[in-house]
Amino acid sequence: MTTLAPPVVRGQEPTRSRGGRSDSVLVWMVLPAFVMFVFFGIVPLLGVVLLSFATWNGITPTIELTGLTSWKAALTNPGLPNALWVTFLIMALSWLVQTPLSILLGTFMARQSRYRGFLAVFYFIPLLLSSAAIAITYKSLLDPNFGLGAGLGIDALNQDWLGQANLAIATLIFVVSWQFIPFHSLIYQGAVRQIPQSMYEAAQIDGAGRVRQFFNITLPQIKYTIITSSTLMVVGSLTFFDLIWVLTAGGPGDATRALAVQMYQLGFQASLMGPASAIAVILVLVGIGLSLLLRRIGGRADQSQMEGA
Repeated sequence: MTTLAPPVVRGQEPTRSRGGRSDSVLVWMVLPAFVMFVFFGIVPLLGVVLLSFATWNGITPTIELTGLTSWKAALTNPGLPNALWVTFLIMALSWLVQTPLSILLGTFMARQSRYRGFLAVFYFIPLLLSSAAIAITYKSLLDPNFGLGAGLGIDALNQDWLGQANLAIATLIFVVSWQFIPFHSLIYQGAVRQIPQSMYEAAQIDGAGRVRQFFNITLPQIKYTIITSSTLMVVGSLTFFDLIWVLTAGGPGDATRALAVQMYQLGFQASLMGPASAIAVILVLVGIGLSLLLRRIGGRADQSQMEGA
C-alpha cells in the first residue's frame, strides 16, 4: 500500500519569511540601544574596575598598575565607615519619608478624576528642575541671615539648617523628598488606576470604608509597584552627589559625606583616582546587591504581571 505524502499548505513558507523579517527588524531596532549601553555603560564600568587596581593622579598620562594598593587605601580610609553609615542613613530615611507620602498622593490623584490632569502636571514640575538648581534655591531660602525665616521674621525658620548635623540630614531628606515624591506618586497613580473598580464596589457592599479598602485592597494590589518604586529610591539614593555637594559639601564636618561625595573628594580634590575608583566599584556592588535583594523580596517577574488582576 502506497503512503501518500502530507499535503503542502500554501502560504506557509511566506509566513516563515515574514517571521524572519520581523526578527531581523527587531534586532536592528535593539542594536543602537545595545551599542549605546555597551559604550556608555559597560566600557566605562570596566575602565573604573581596571583603574581601581592602578595608581593615577588624574592629570599625567601615566597610569601605573599597583594591584590592590588602591583597594587597601580605600578600605583602610578612616572616613569610609562614616560614609557608609551616612549613605545608608540617607537611603533609609528617604525611603521612609517618600514611600508613604507617594502612595497616599498617588491614590488621591487616581481617585480625583476631575483634576487628575492638572495635578499630574503640577506634581511633575520638580522633576523638570535640576538637582543643582533645587539645592541652590533651598540653600538661599534656608540661610539663617538672609533666608526665608529672616525675611518673614519667623523665628522657627530662622535656624542654622545646614550648619548642624541633625538639621542638615533632616534638610537633605526634605529636599530629596520634595524633588522625587512627585515621580513616585505618578507611578502609584498608574498602579492604583489599574485595580478593577469591581473590587472596591464589592468591598462597599460588604460595608468596608475607605481606610479598610486602602489597606485590604489597594496596598496588596500595588505590592509589586512598591517593590519597583523602592528599588528606584534605594539605588538612586546611592548616587546623590550634586544635591549634597551644593547644599552642604558633605558638612557640617562629615555629617552628610556620603560615598559619592567621598569618591569625588578623593578623585578630584586629592587626585587619588585609584581609591576613588574603588569606592565607585563599591557603590556599583551595593546597588546590584540591594536590587537583587528587593527583587527576591518582591518575587518573580511573572508574578508581578498578576498585579491588578
